[in-house]
Amino acid sequence: MVRVSTGARIHFGFLNLSLARDRLYGGVGVALDEPRVVVAAEPAADVRCRHPAAREYAERAVELLGVEGVDVSVERSLPRHAGLGSGTQLALAVLRAVAAATDREADVRRLAPEMGRGGRSGVGVATFEAGGAVLDAGHPTARFTTDRPEDGSWSVPAVAARHEIPDRWRFLLVVPDADPGRNGAAEESSMRSVVERADAQTGDRIAGIVTRRLLPALAEGSAERFGEAVESVGRLNGTWYADEQGGVYRPPVGALVSSLSESPVVYGAGQSSWGPTVYGVTDADHVDEAVEAGRAALAAADIDGTVSVARGRNRGARVE
Repeated sequence: MVRVSTGARIHFGFLNLSLARDRLYGGVGVALDEPRVVVAAEPAADVRCRHPAAREYAERAVELLGVEGVDVSVERSLPRHAGLGSGTQLALAVLRAVAAATDREADVRRLAPEMGRGGRSGVGVATFEAGGAVLDAGHPTARFTTDRPEDGSWSVPAVAARHEIPDRWRFLLVVPDADPGRNGAAEESSMRSVVERADAQTGDRIAGIVTRRLLPALAEGSAERFGEAVESVGRLNGTWYADEQGGVYRPPVGALVSSLSESPVVYGAGQSSWGPTVYGVTDADHVDEAVEAGRAALAAADIDGTVSVARGRNRGARVE
C-alpha cells in the first residue's frame, strides 16, 4: 500500500491576460499544509476506485504508465471547485500513487497535461512538486487558441521564481457556503471571454506590483508587505473578471474581503482562483485574532461558512 499526501494551494491571480503582450497567464500562488489530499493505492488486476473523479484519473494513469491495474482510495480530499486546487492536487496525487504502487517512474510535470492539468497555470503542478511561493512563466501569447487544446498538447509553464514561505506566516481561509467556482466548460468559456477583451495596462500594473512589491516582500520575509501586494494583484485580476463573475470579486466574496481588509491583523485579503474561498495573510502572533476576523466577516455578510488557518508548505507531495 502506498499513500500520497499533498496540500491545497492559494491562487492569487495571473500576471497578464491580454493578447497584446508577449506572454499570457503567469500564475502566482502559495502551497498550504492544510487542507490535504491523501490518496492510497495498491496493485490490482484492473482499476478499482469508488471516488468518481479519482477513478477517471486512475484510468488515465494506468494507461499512461502501462500497468495492469490499481486499487485507489481517497482518504482525504479538498472541497471541489472552491479555489483550493482540488482538481490538480487530486489528479497528480493519483498519478504519483499509481506509479509508486506499481514500481513505475512518473515525471509529474511531463505527464500533468496528459492528465488534463497545468494548462493555464503552473502553480498547482509546481506546488505539488516542491511547495513554496511560486510565480510561473506563463505561455507565449502566440500559442493562444480560442478552442481548448487537446489534453497532452501543452506543456506546464516553467517556474520563473520560487521562494520558501517564512515559518511564521499564516494563511486565513474563509470558505462561505456558496456555489462552487467556475469549472469545466463554463470556466473555459469565461476564460476565453476574459482573455479576448482584457486590458493590457492592467497586466502592466500587476507586473510592477509583482516585481517591485510581492517578490521583494517574499525575499525579505515581510508578511505585511506580501499581504498588501497579493491583495492588489487579486483586486486588479478581478477587474478582468468583473463581467464574468458579477463584480471584482464574485458574490459574496466582496463583502468578506472588505471586512477582512479592515482588520489590523489581516495584512491582505482576496479571492483564491474562482472562489468562493477567501484568503487572508497573517502571522503566528495573530492567529486567534485573524480567526475572529474571519468569523466576524461571515457574520457581517449574514452567511454561514468555515474559518481555518494554515501554514505555508515548503515541500512537495509526500509518498509513504
